[in-house]
Amino acid sequence: MTRIAQTFQALNGKKALITYITAGDPNLATTLQVMHSLVDNGADIIELGIPFTDPMADGPTIARAAERALLNNTSLRDVLNVVRQFRETNQTTPVVLMGYLNPIHKMGYETFTQAAADAGVDGVLTVDNPIENIAPLQEALSSRGLDCIFLIAPTTTEERMQAIAQHARGFVYYVSLKGVTGSAQLNTDEVAQHLAVLRKYVQLPIGVGFGISDATSAAKIAAVADAVIVGSRIVKEMEQNVGNEAQAVGTWVRELKAAI
Repeated sequence: MTRIAQTFQALNGKKALITYITAGDPNLATTLQVMHSLVDNGADIIELGIPFTDPMADGPTIARAAERALLNNTSLRDVLNVVRQFRETNQTTPVVLMGYLNPIHKMGYETFTQAAADAGVDGVLTVDNPIENIAPLQEALSSRGLDCIFLIAPTTTEERMQAIAQHARGFVYYVSLKGVTGSAQLNTDEVAQHLAVLRKYVQLPIGVGFGISDATSAAKIAAVADAVIVGSRIVKEMEQNVGNEAQAVGTWVRELKAAI
């Protein structure tokens, strides 16, 4: 059983909190500190963003984080090294790499998946890699026991949901709105309706992200989803508390965990 499956099993029906930060923002040492703070204050799974020059699905907050990380020359190998350091003291919290296909493709699927497995990565979500093209990466991930995690959007057809359900592992990431990360257009009733349809096909836990910016919205999503995914709000907290990122993020995540 993978760490992701073990985590959801251990929650025993309680809702998971999945938190996102961008690796290398503002530097790699802070990334490691914040990862530990996230776990200490209630995060069940960490999504670690791979910085990329063209983060097309991300709003301005996470785009700025990627820019800061790239200014520090943060590479995919640096991201993997942070996970490796995290695993020196934490062997239980799942870490999912989230990002765009180009850096992974450039490294090579076999090289990347082996390095990711060696570092202690549990799953990979590539935002811009549709199911029609994902087979080579998915096969490489599967051969090393890593979960291939898929996005499902409000516009995803039922036929496509069925196809994704056959290939998804770990959990499914439902995008709560038609927009980029950090958008403030969350409609919980619409999310609930879409999840009801999605559950006809998906047996895995379903996490909901995009547009969750406070404890109130997190609690509403927790009522209908298996996991609440928060990214932009955490990244903004880091951006506004330079030099004190780990403590600031920890305080906010603790409130978030209590709400769900």
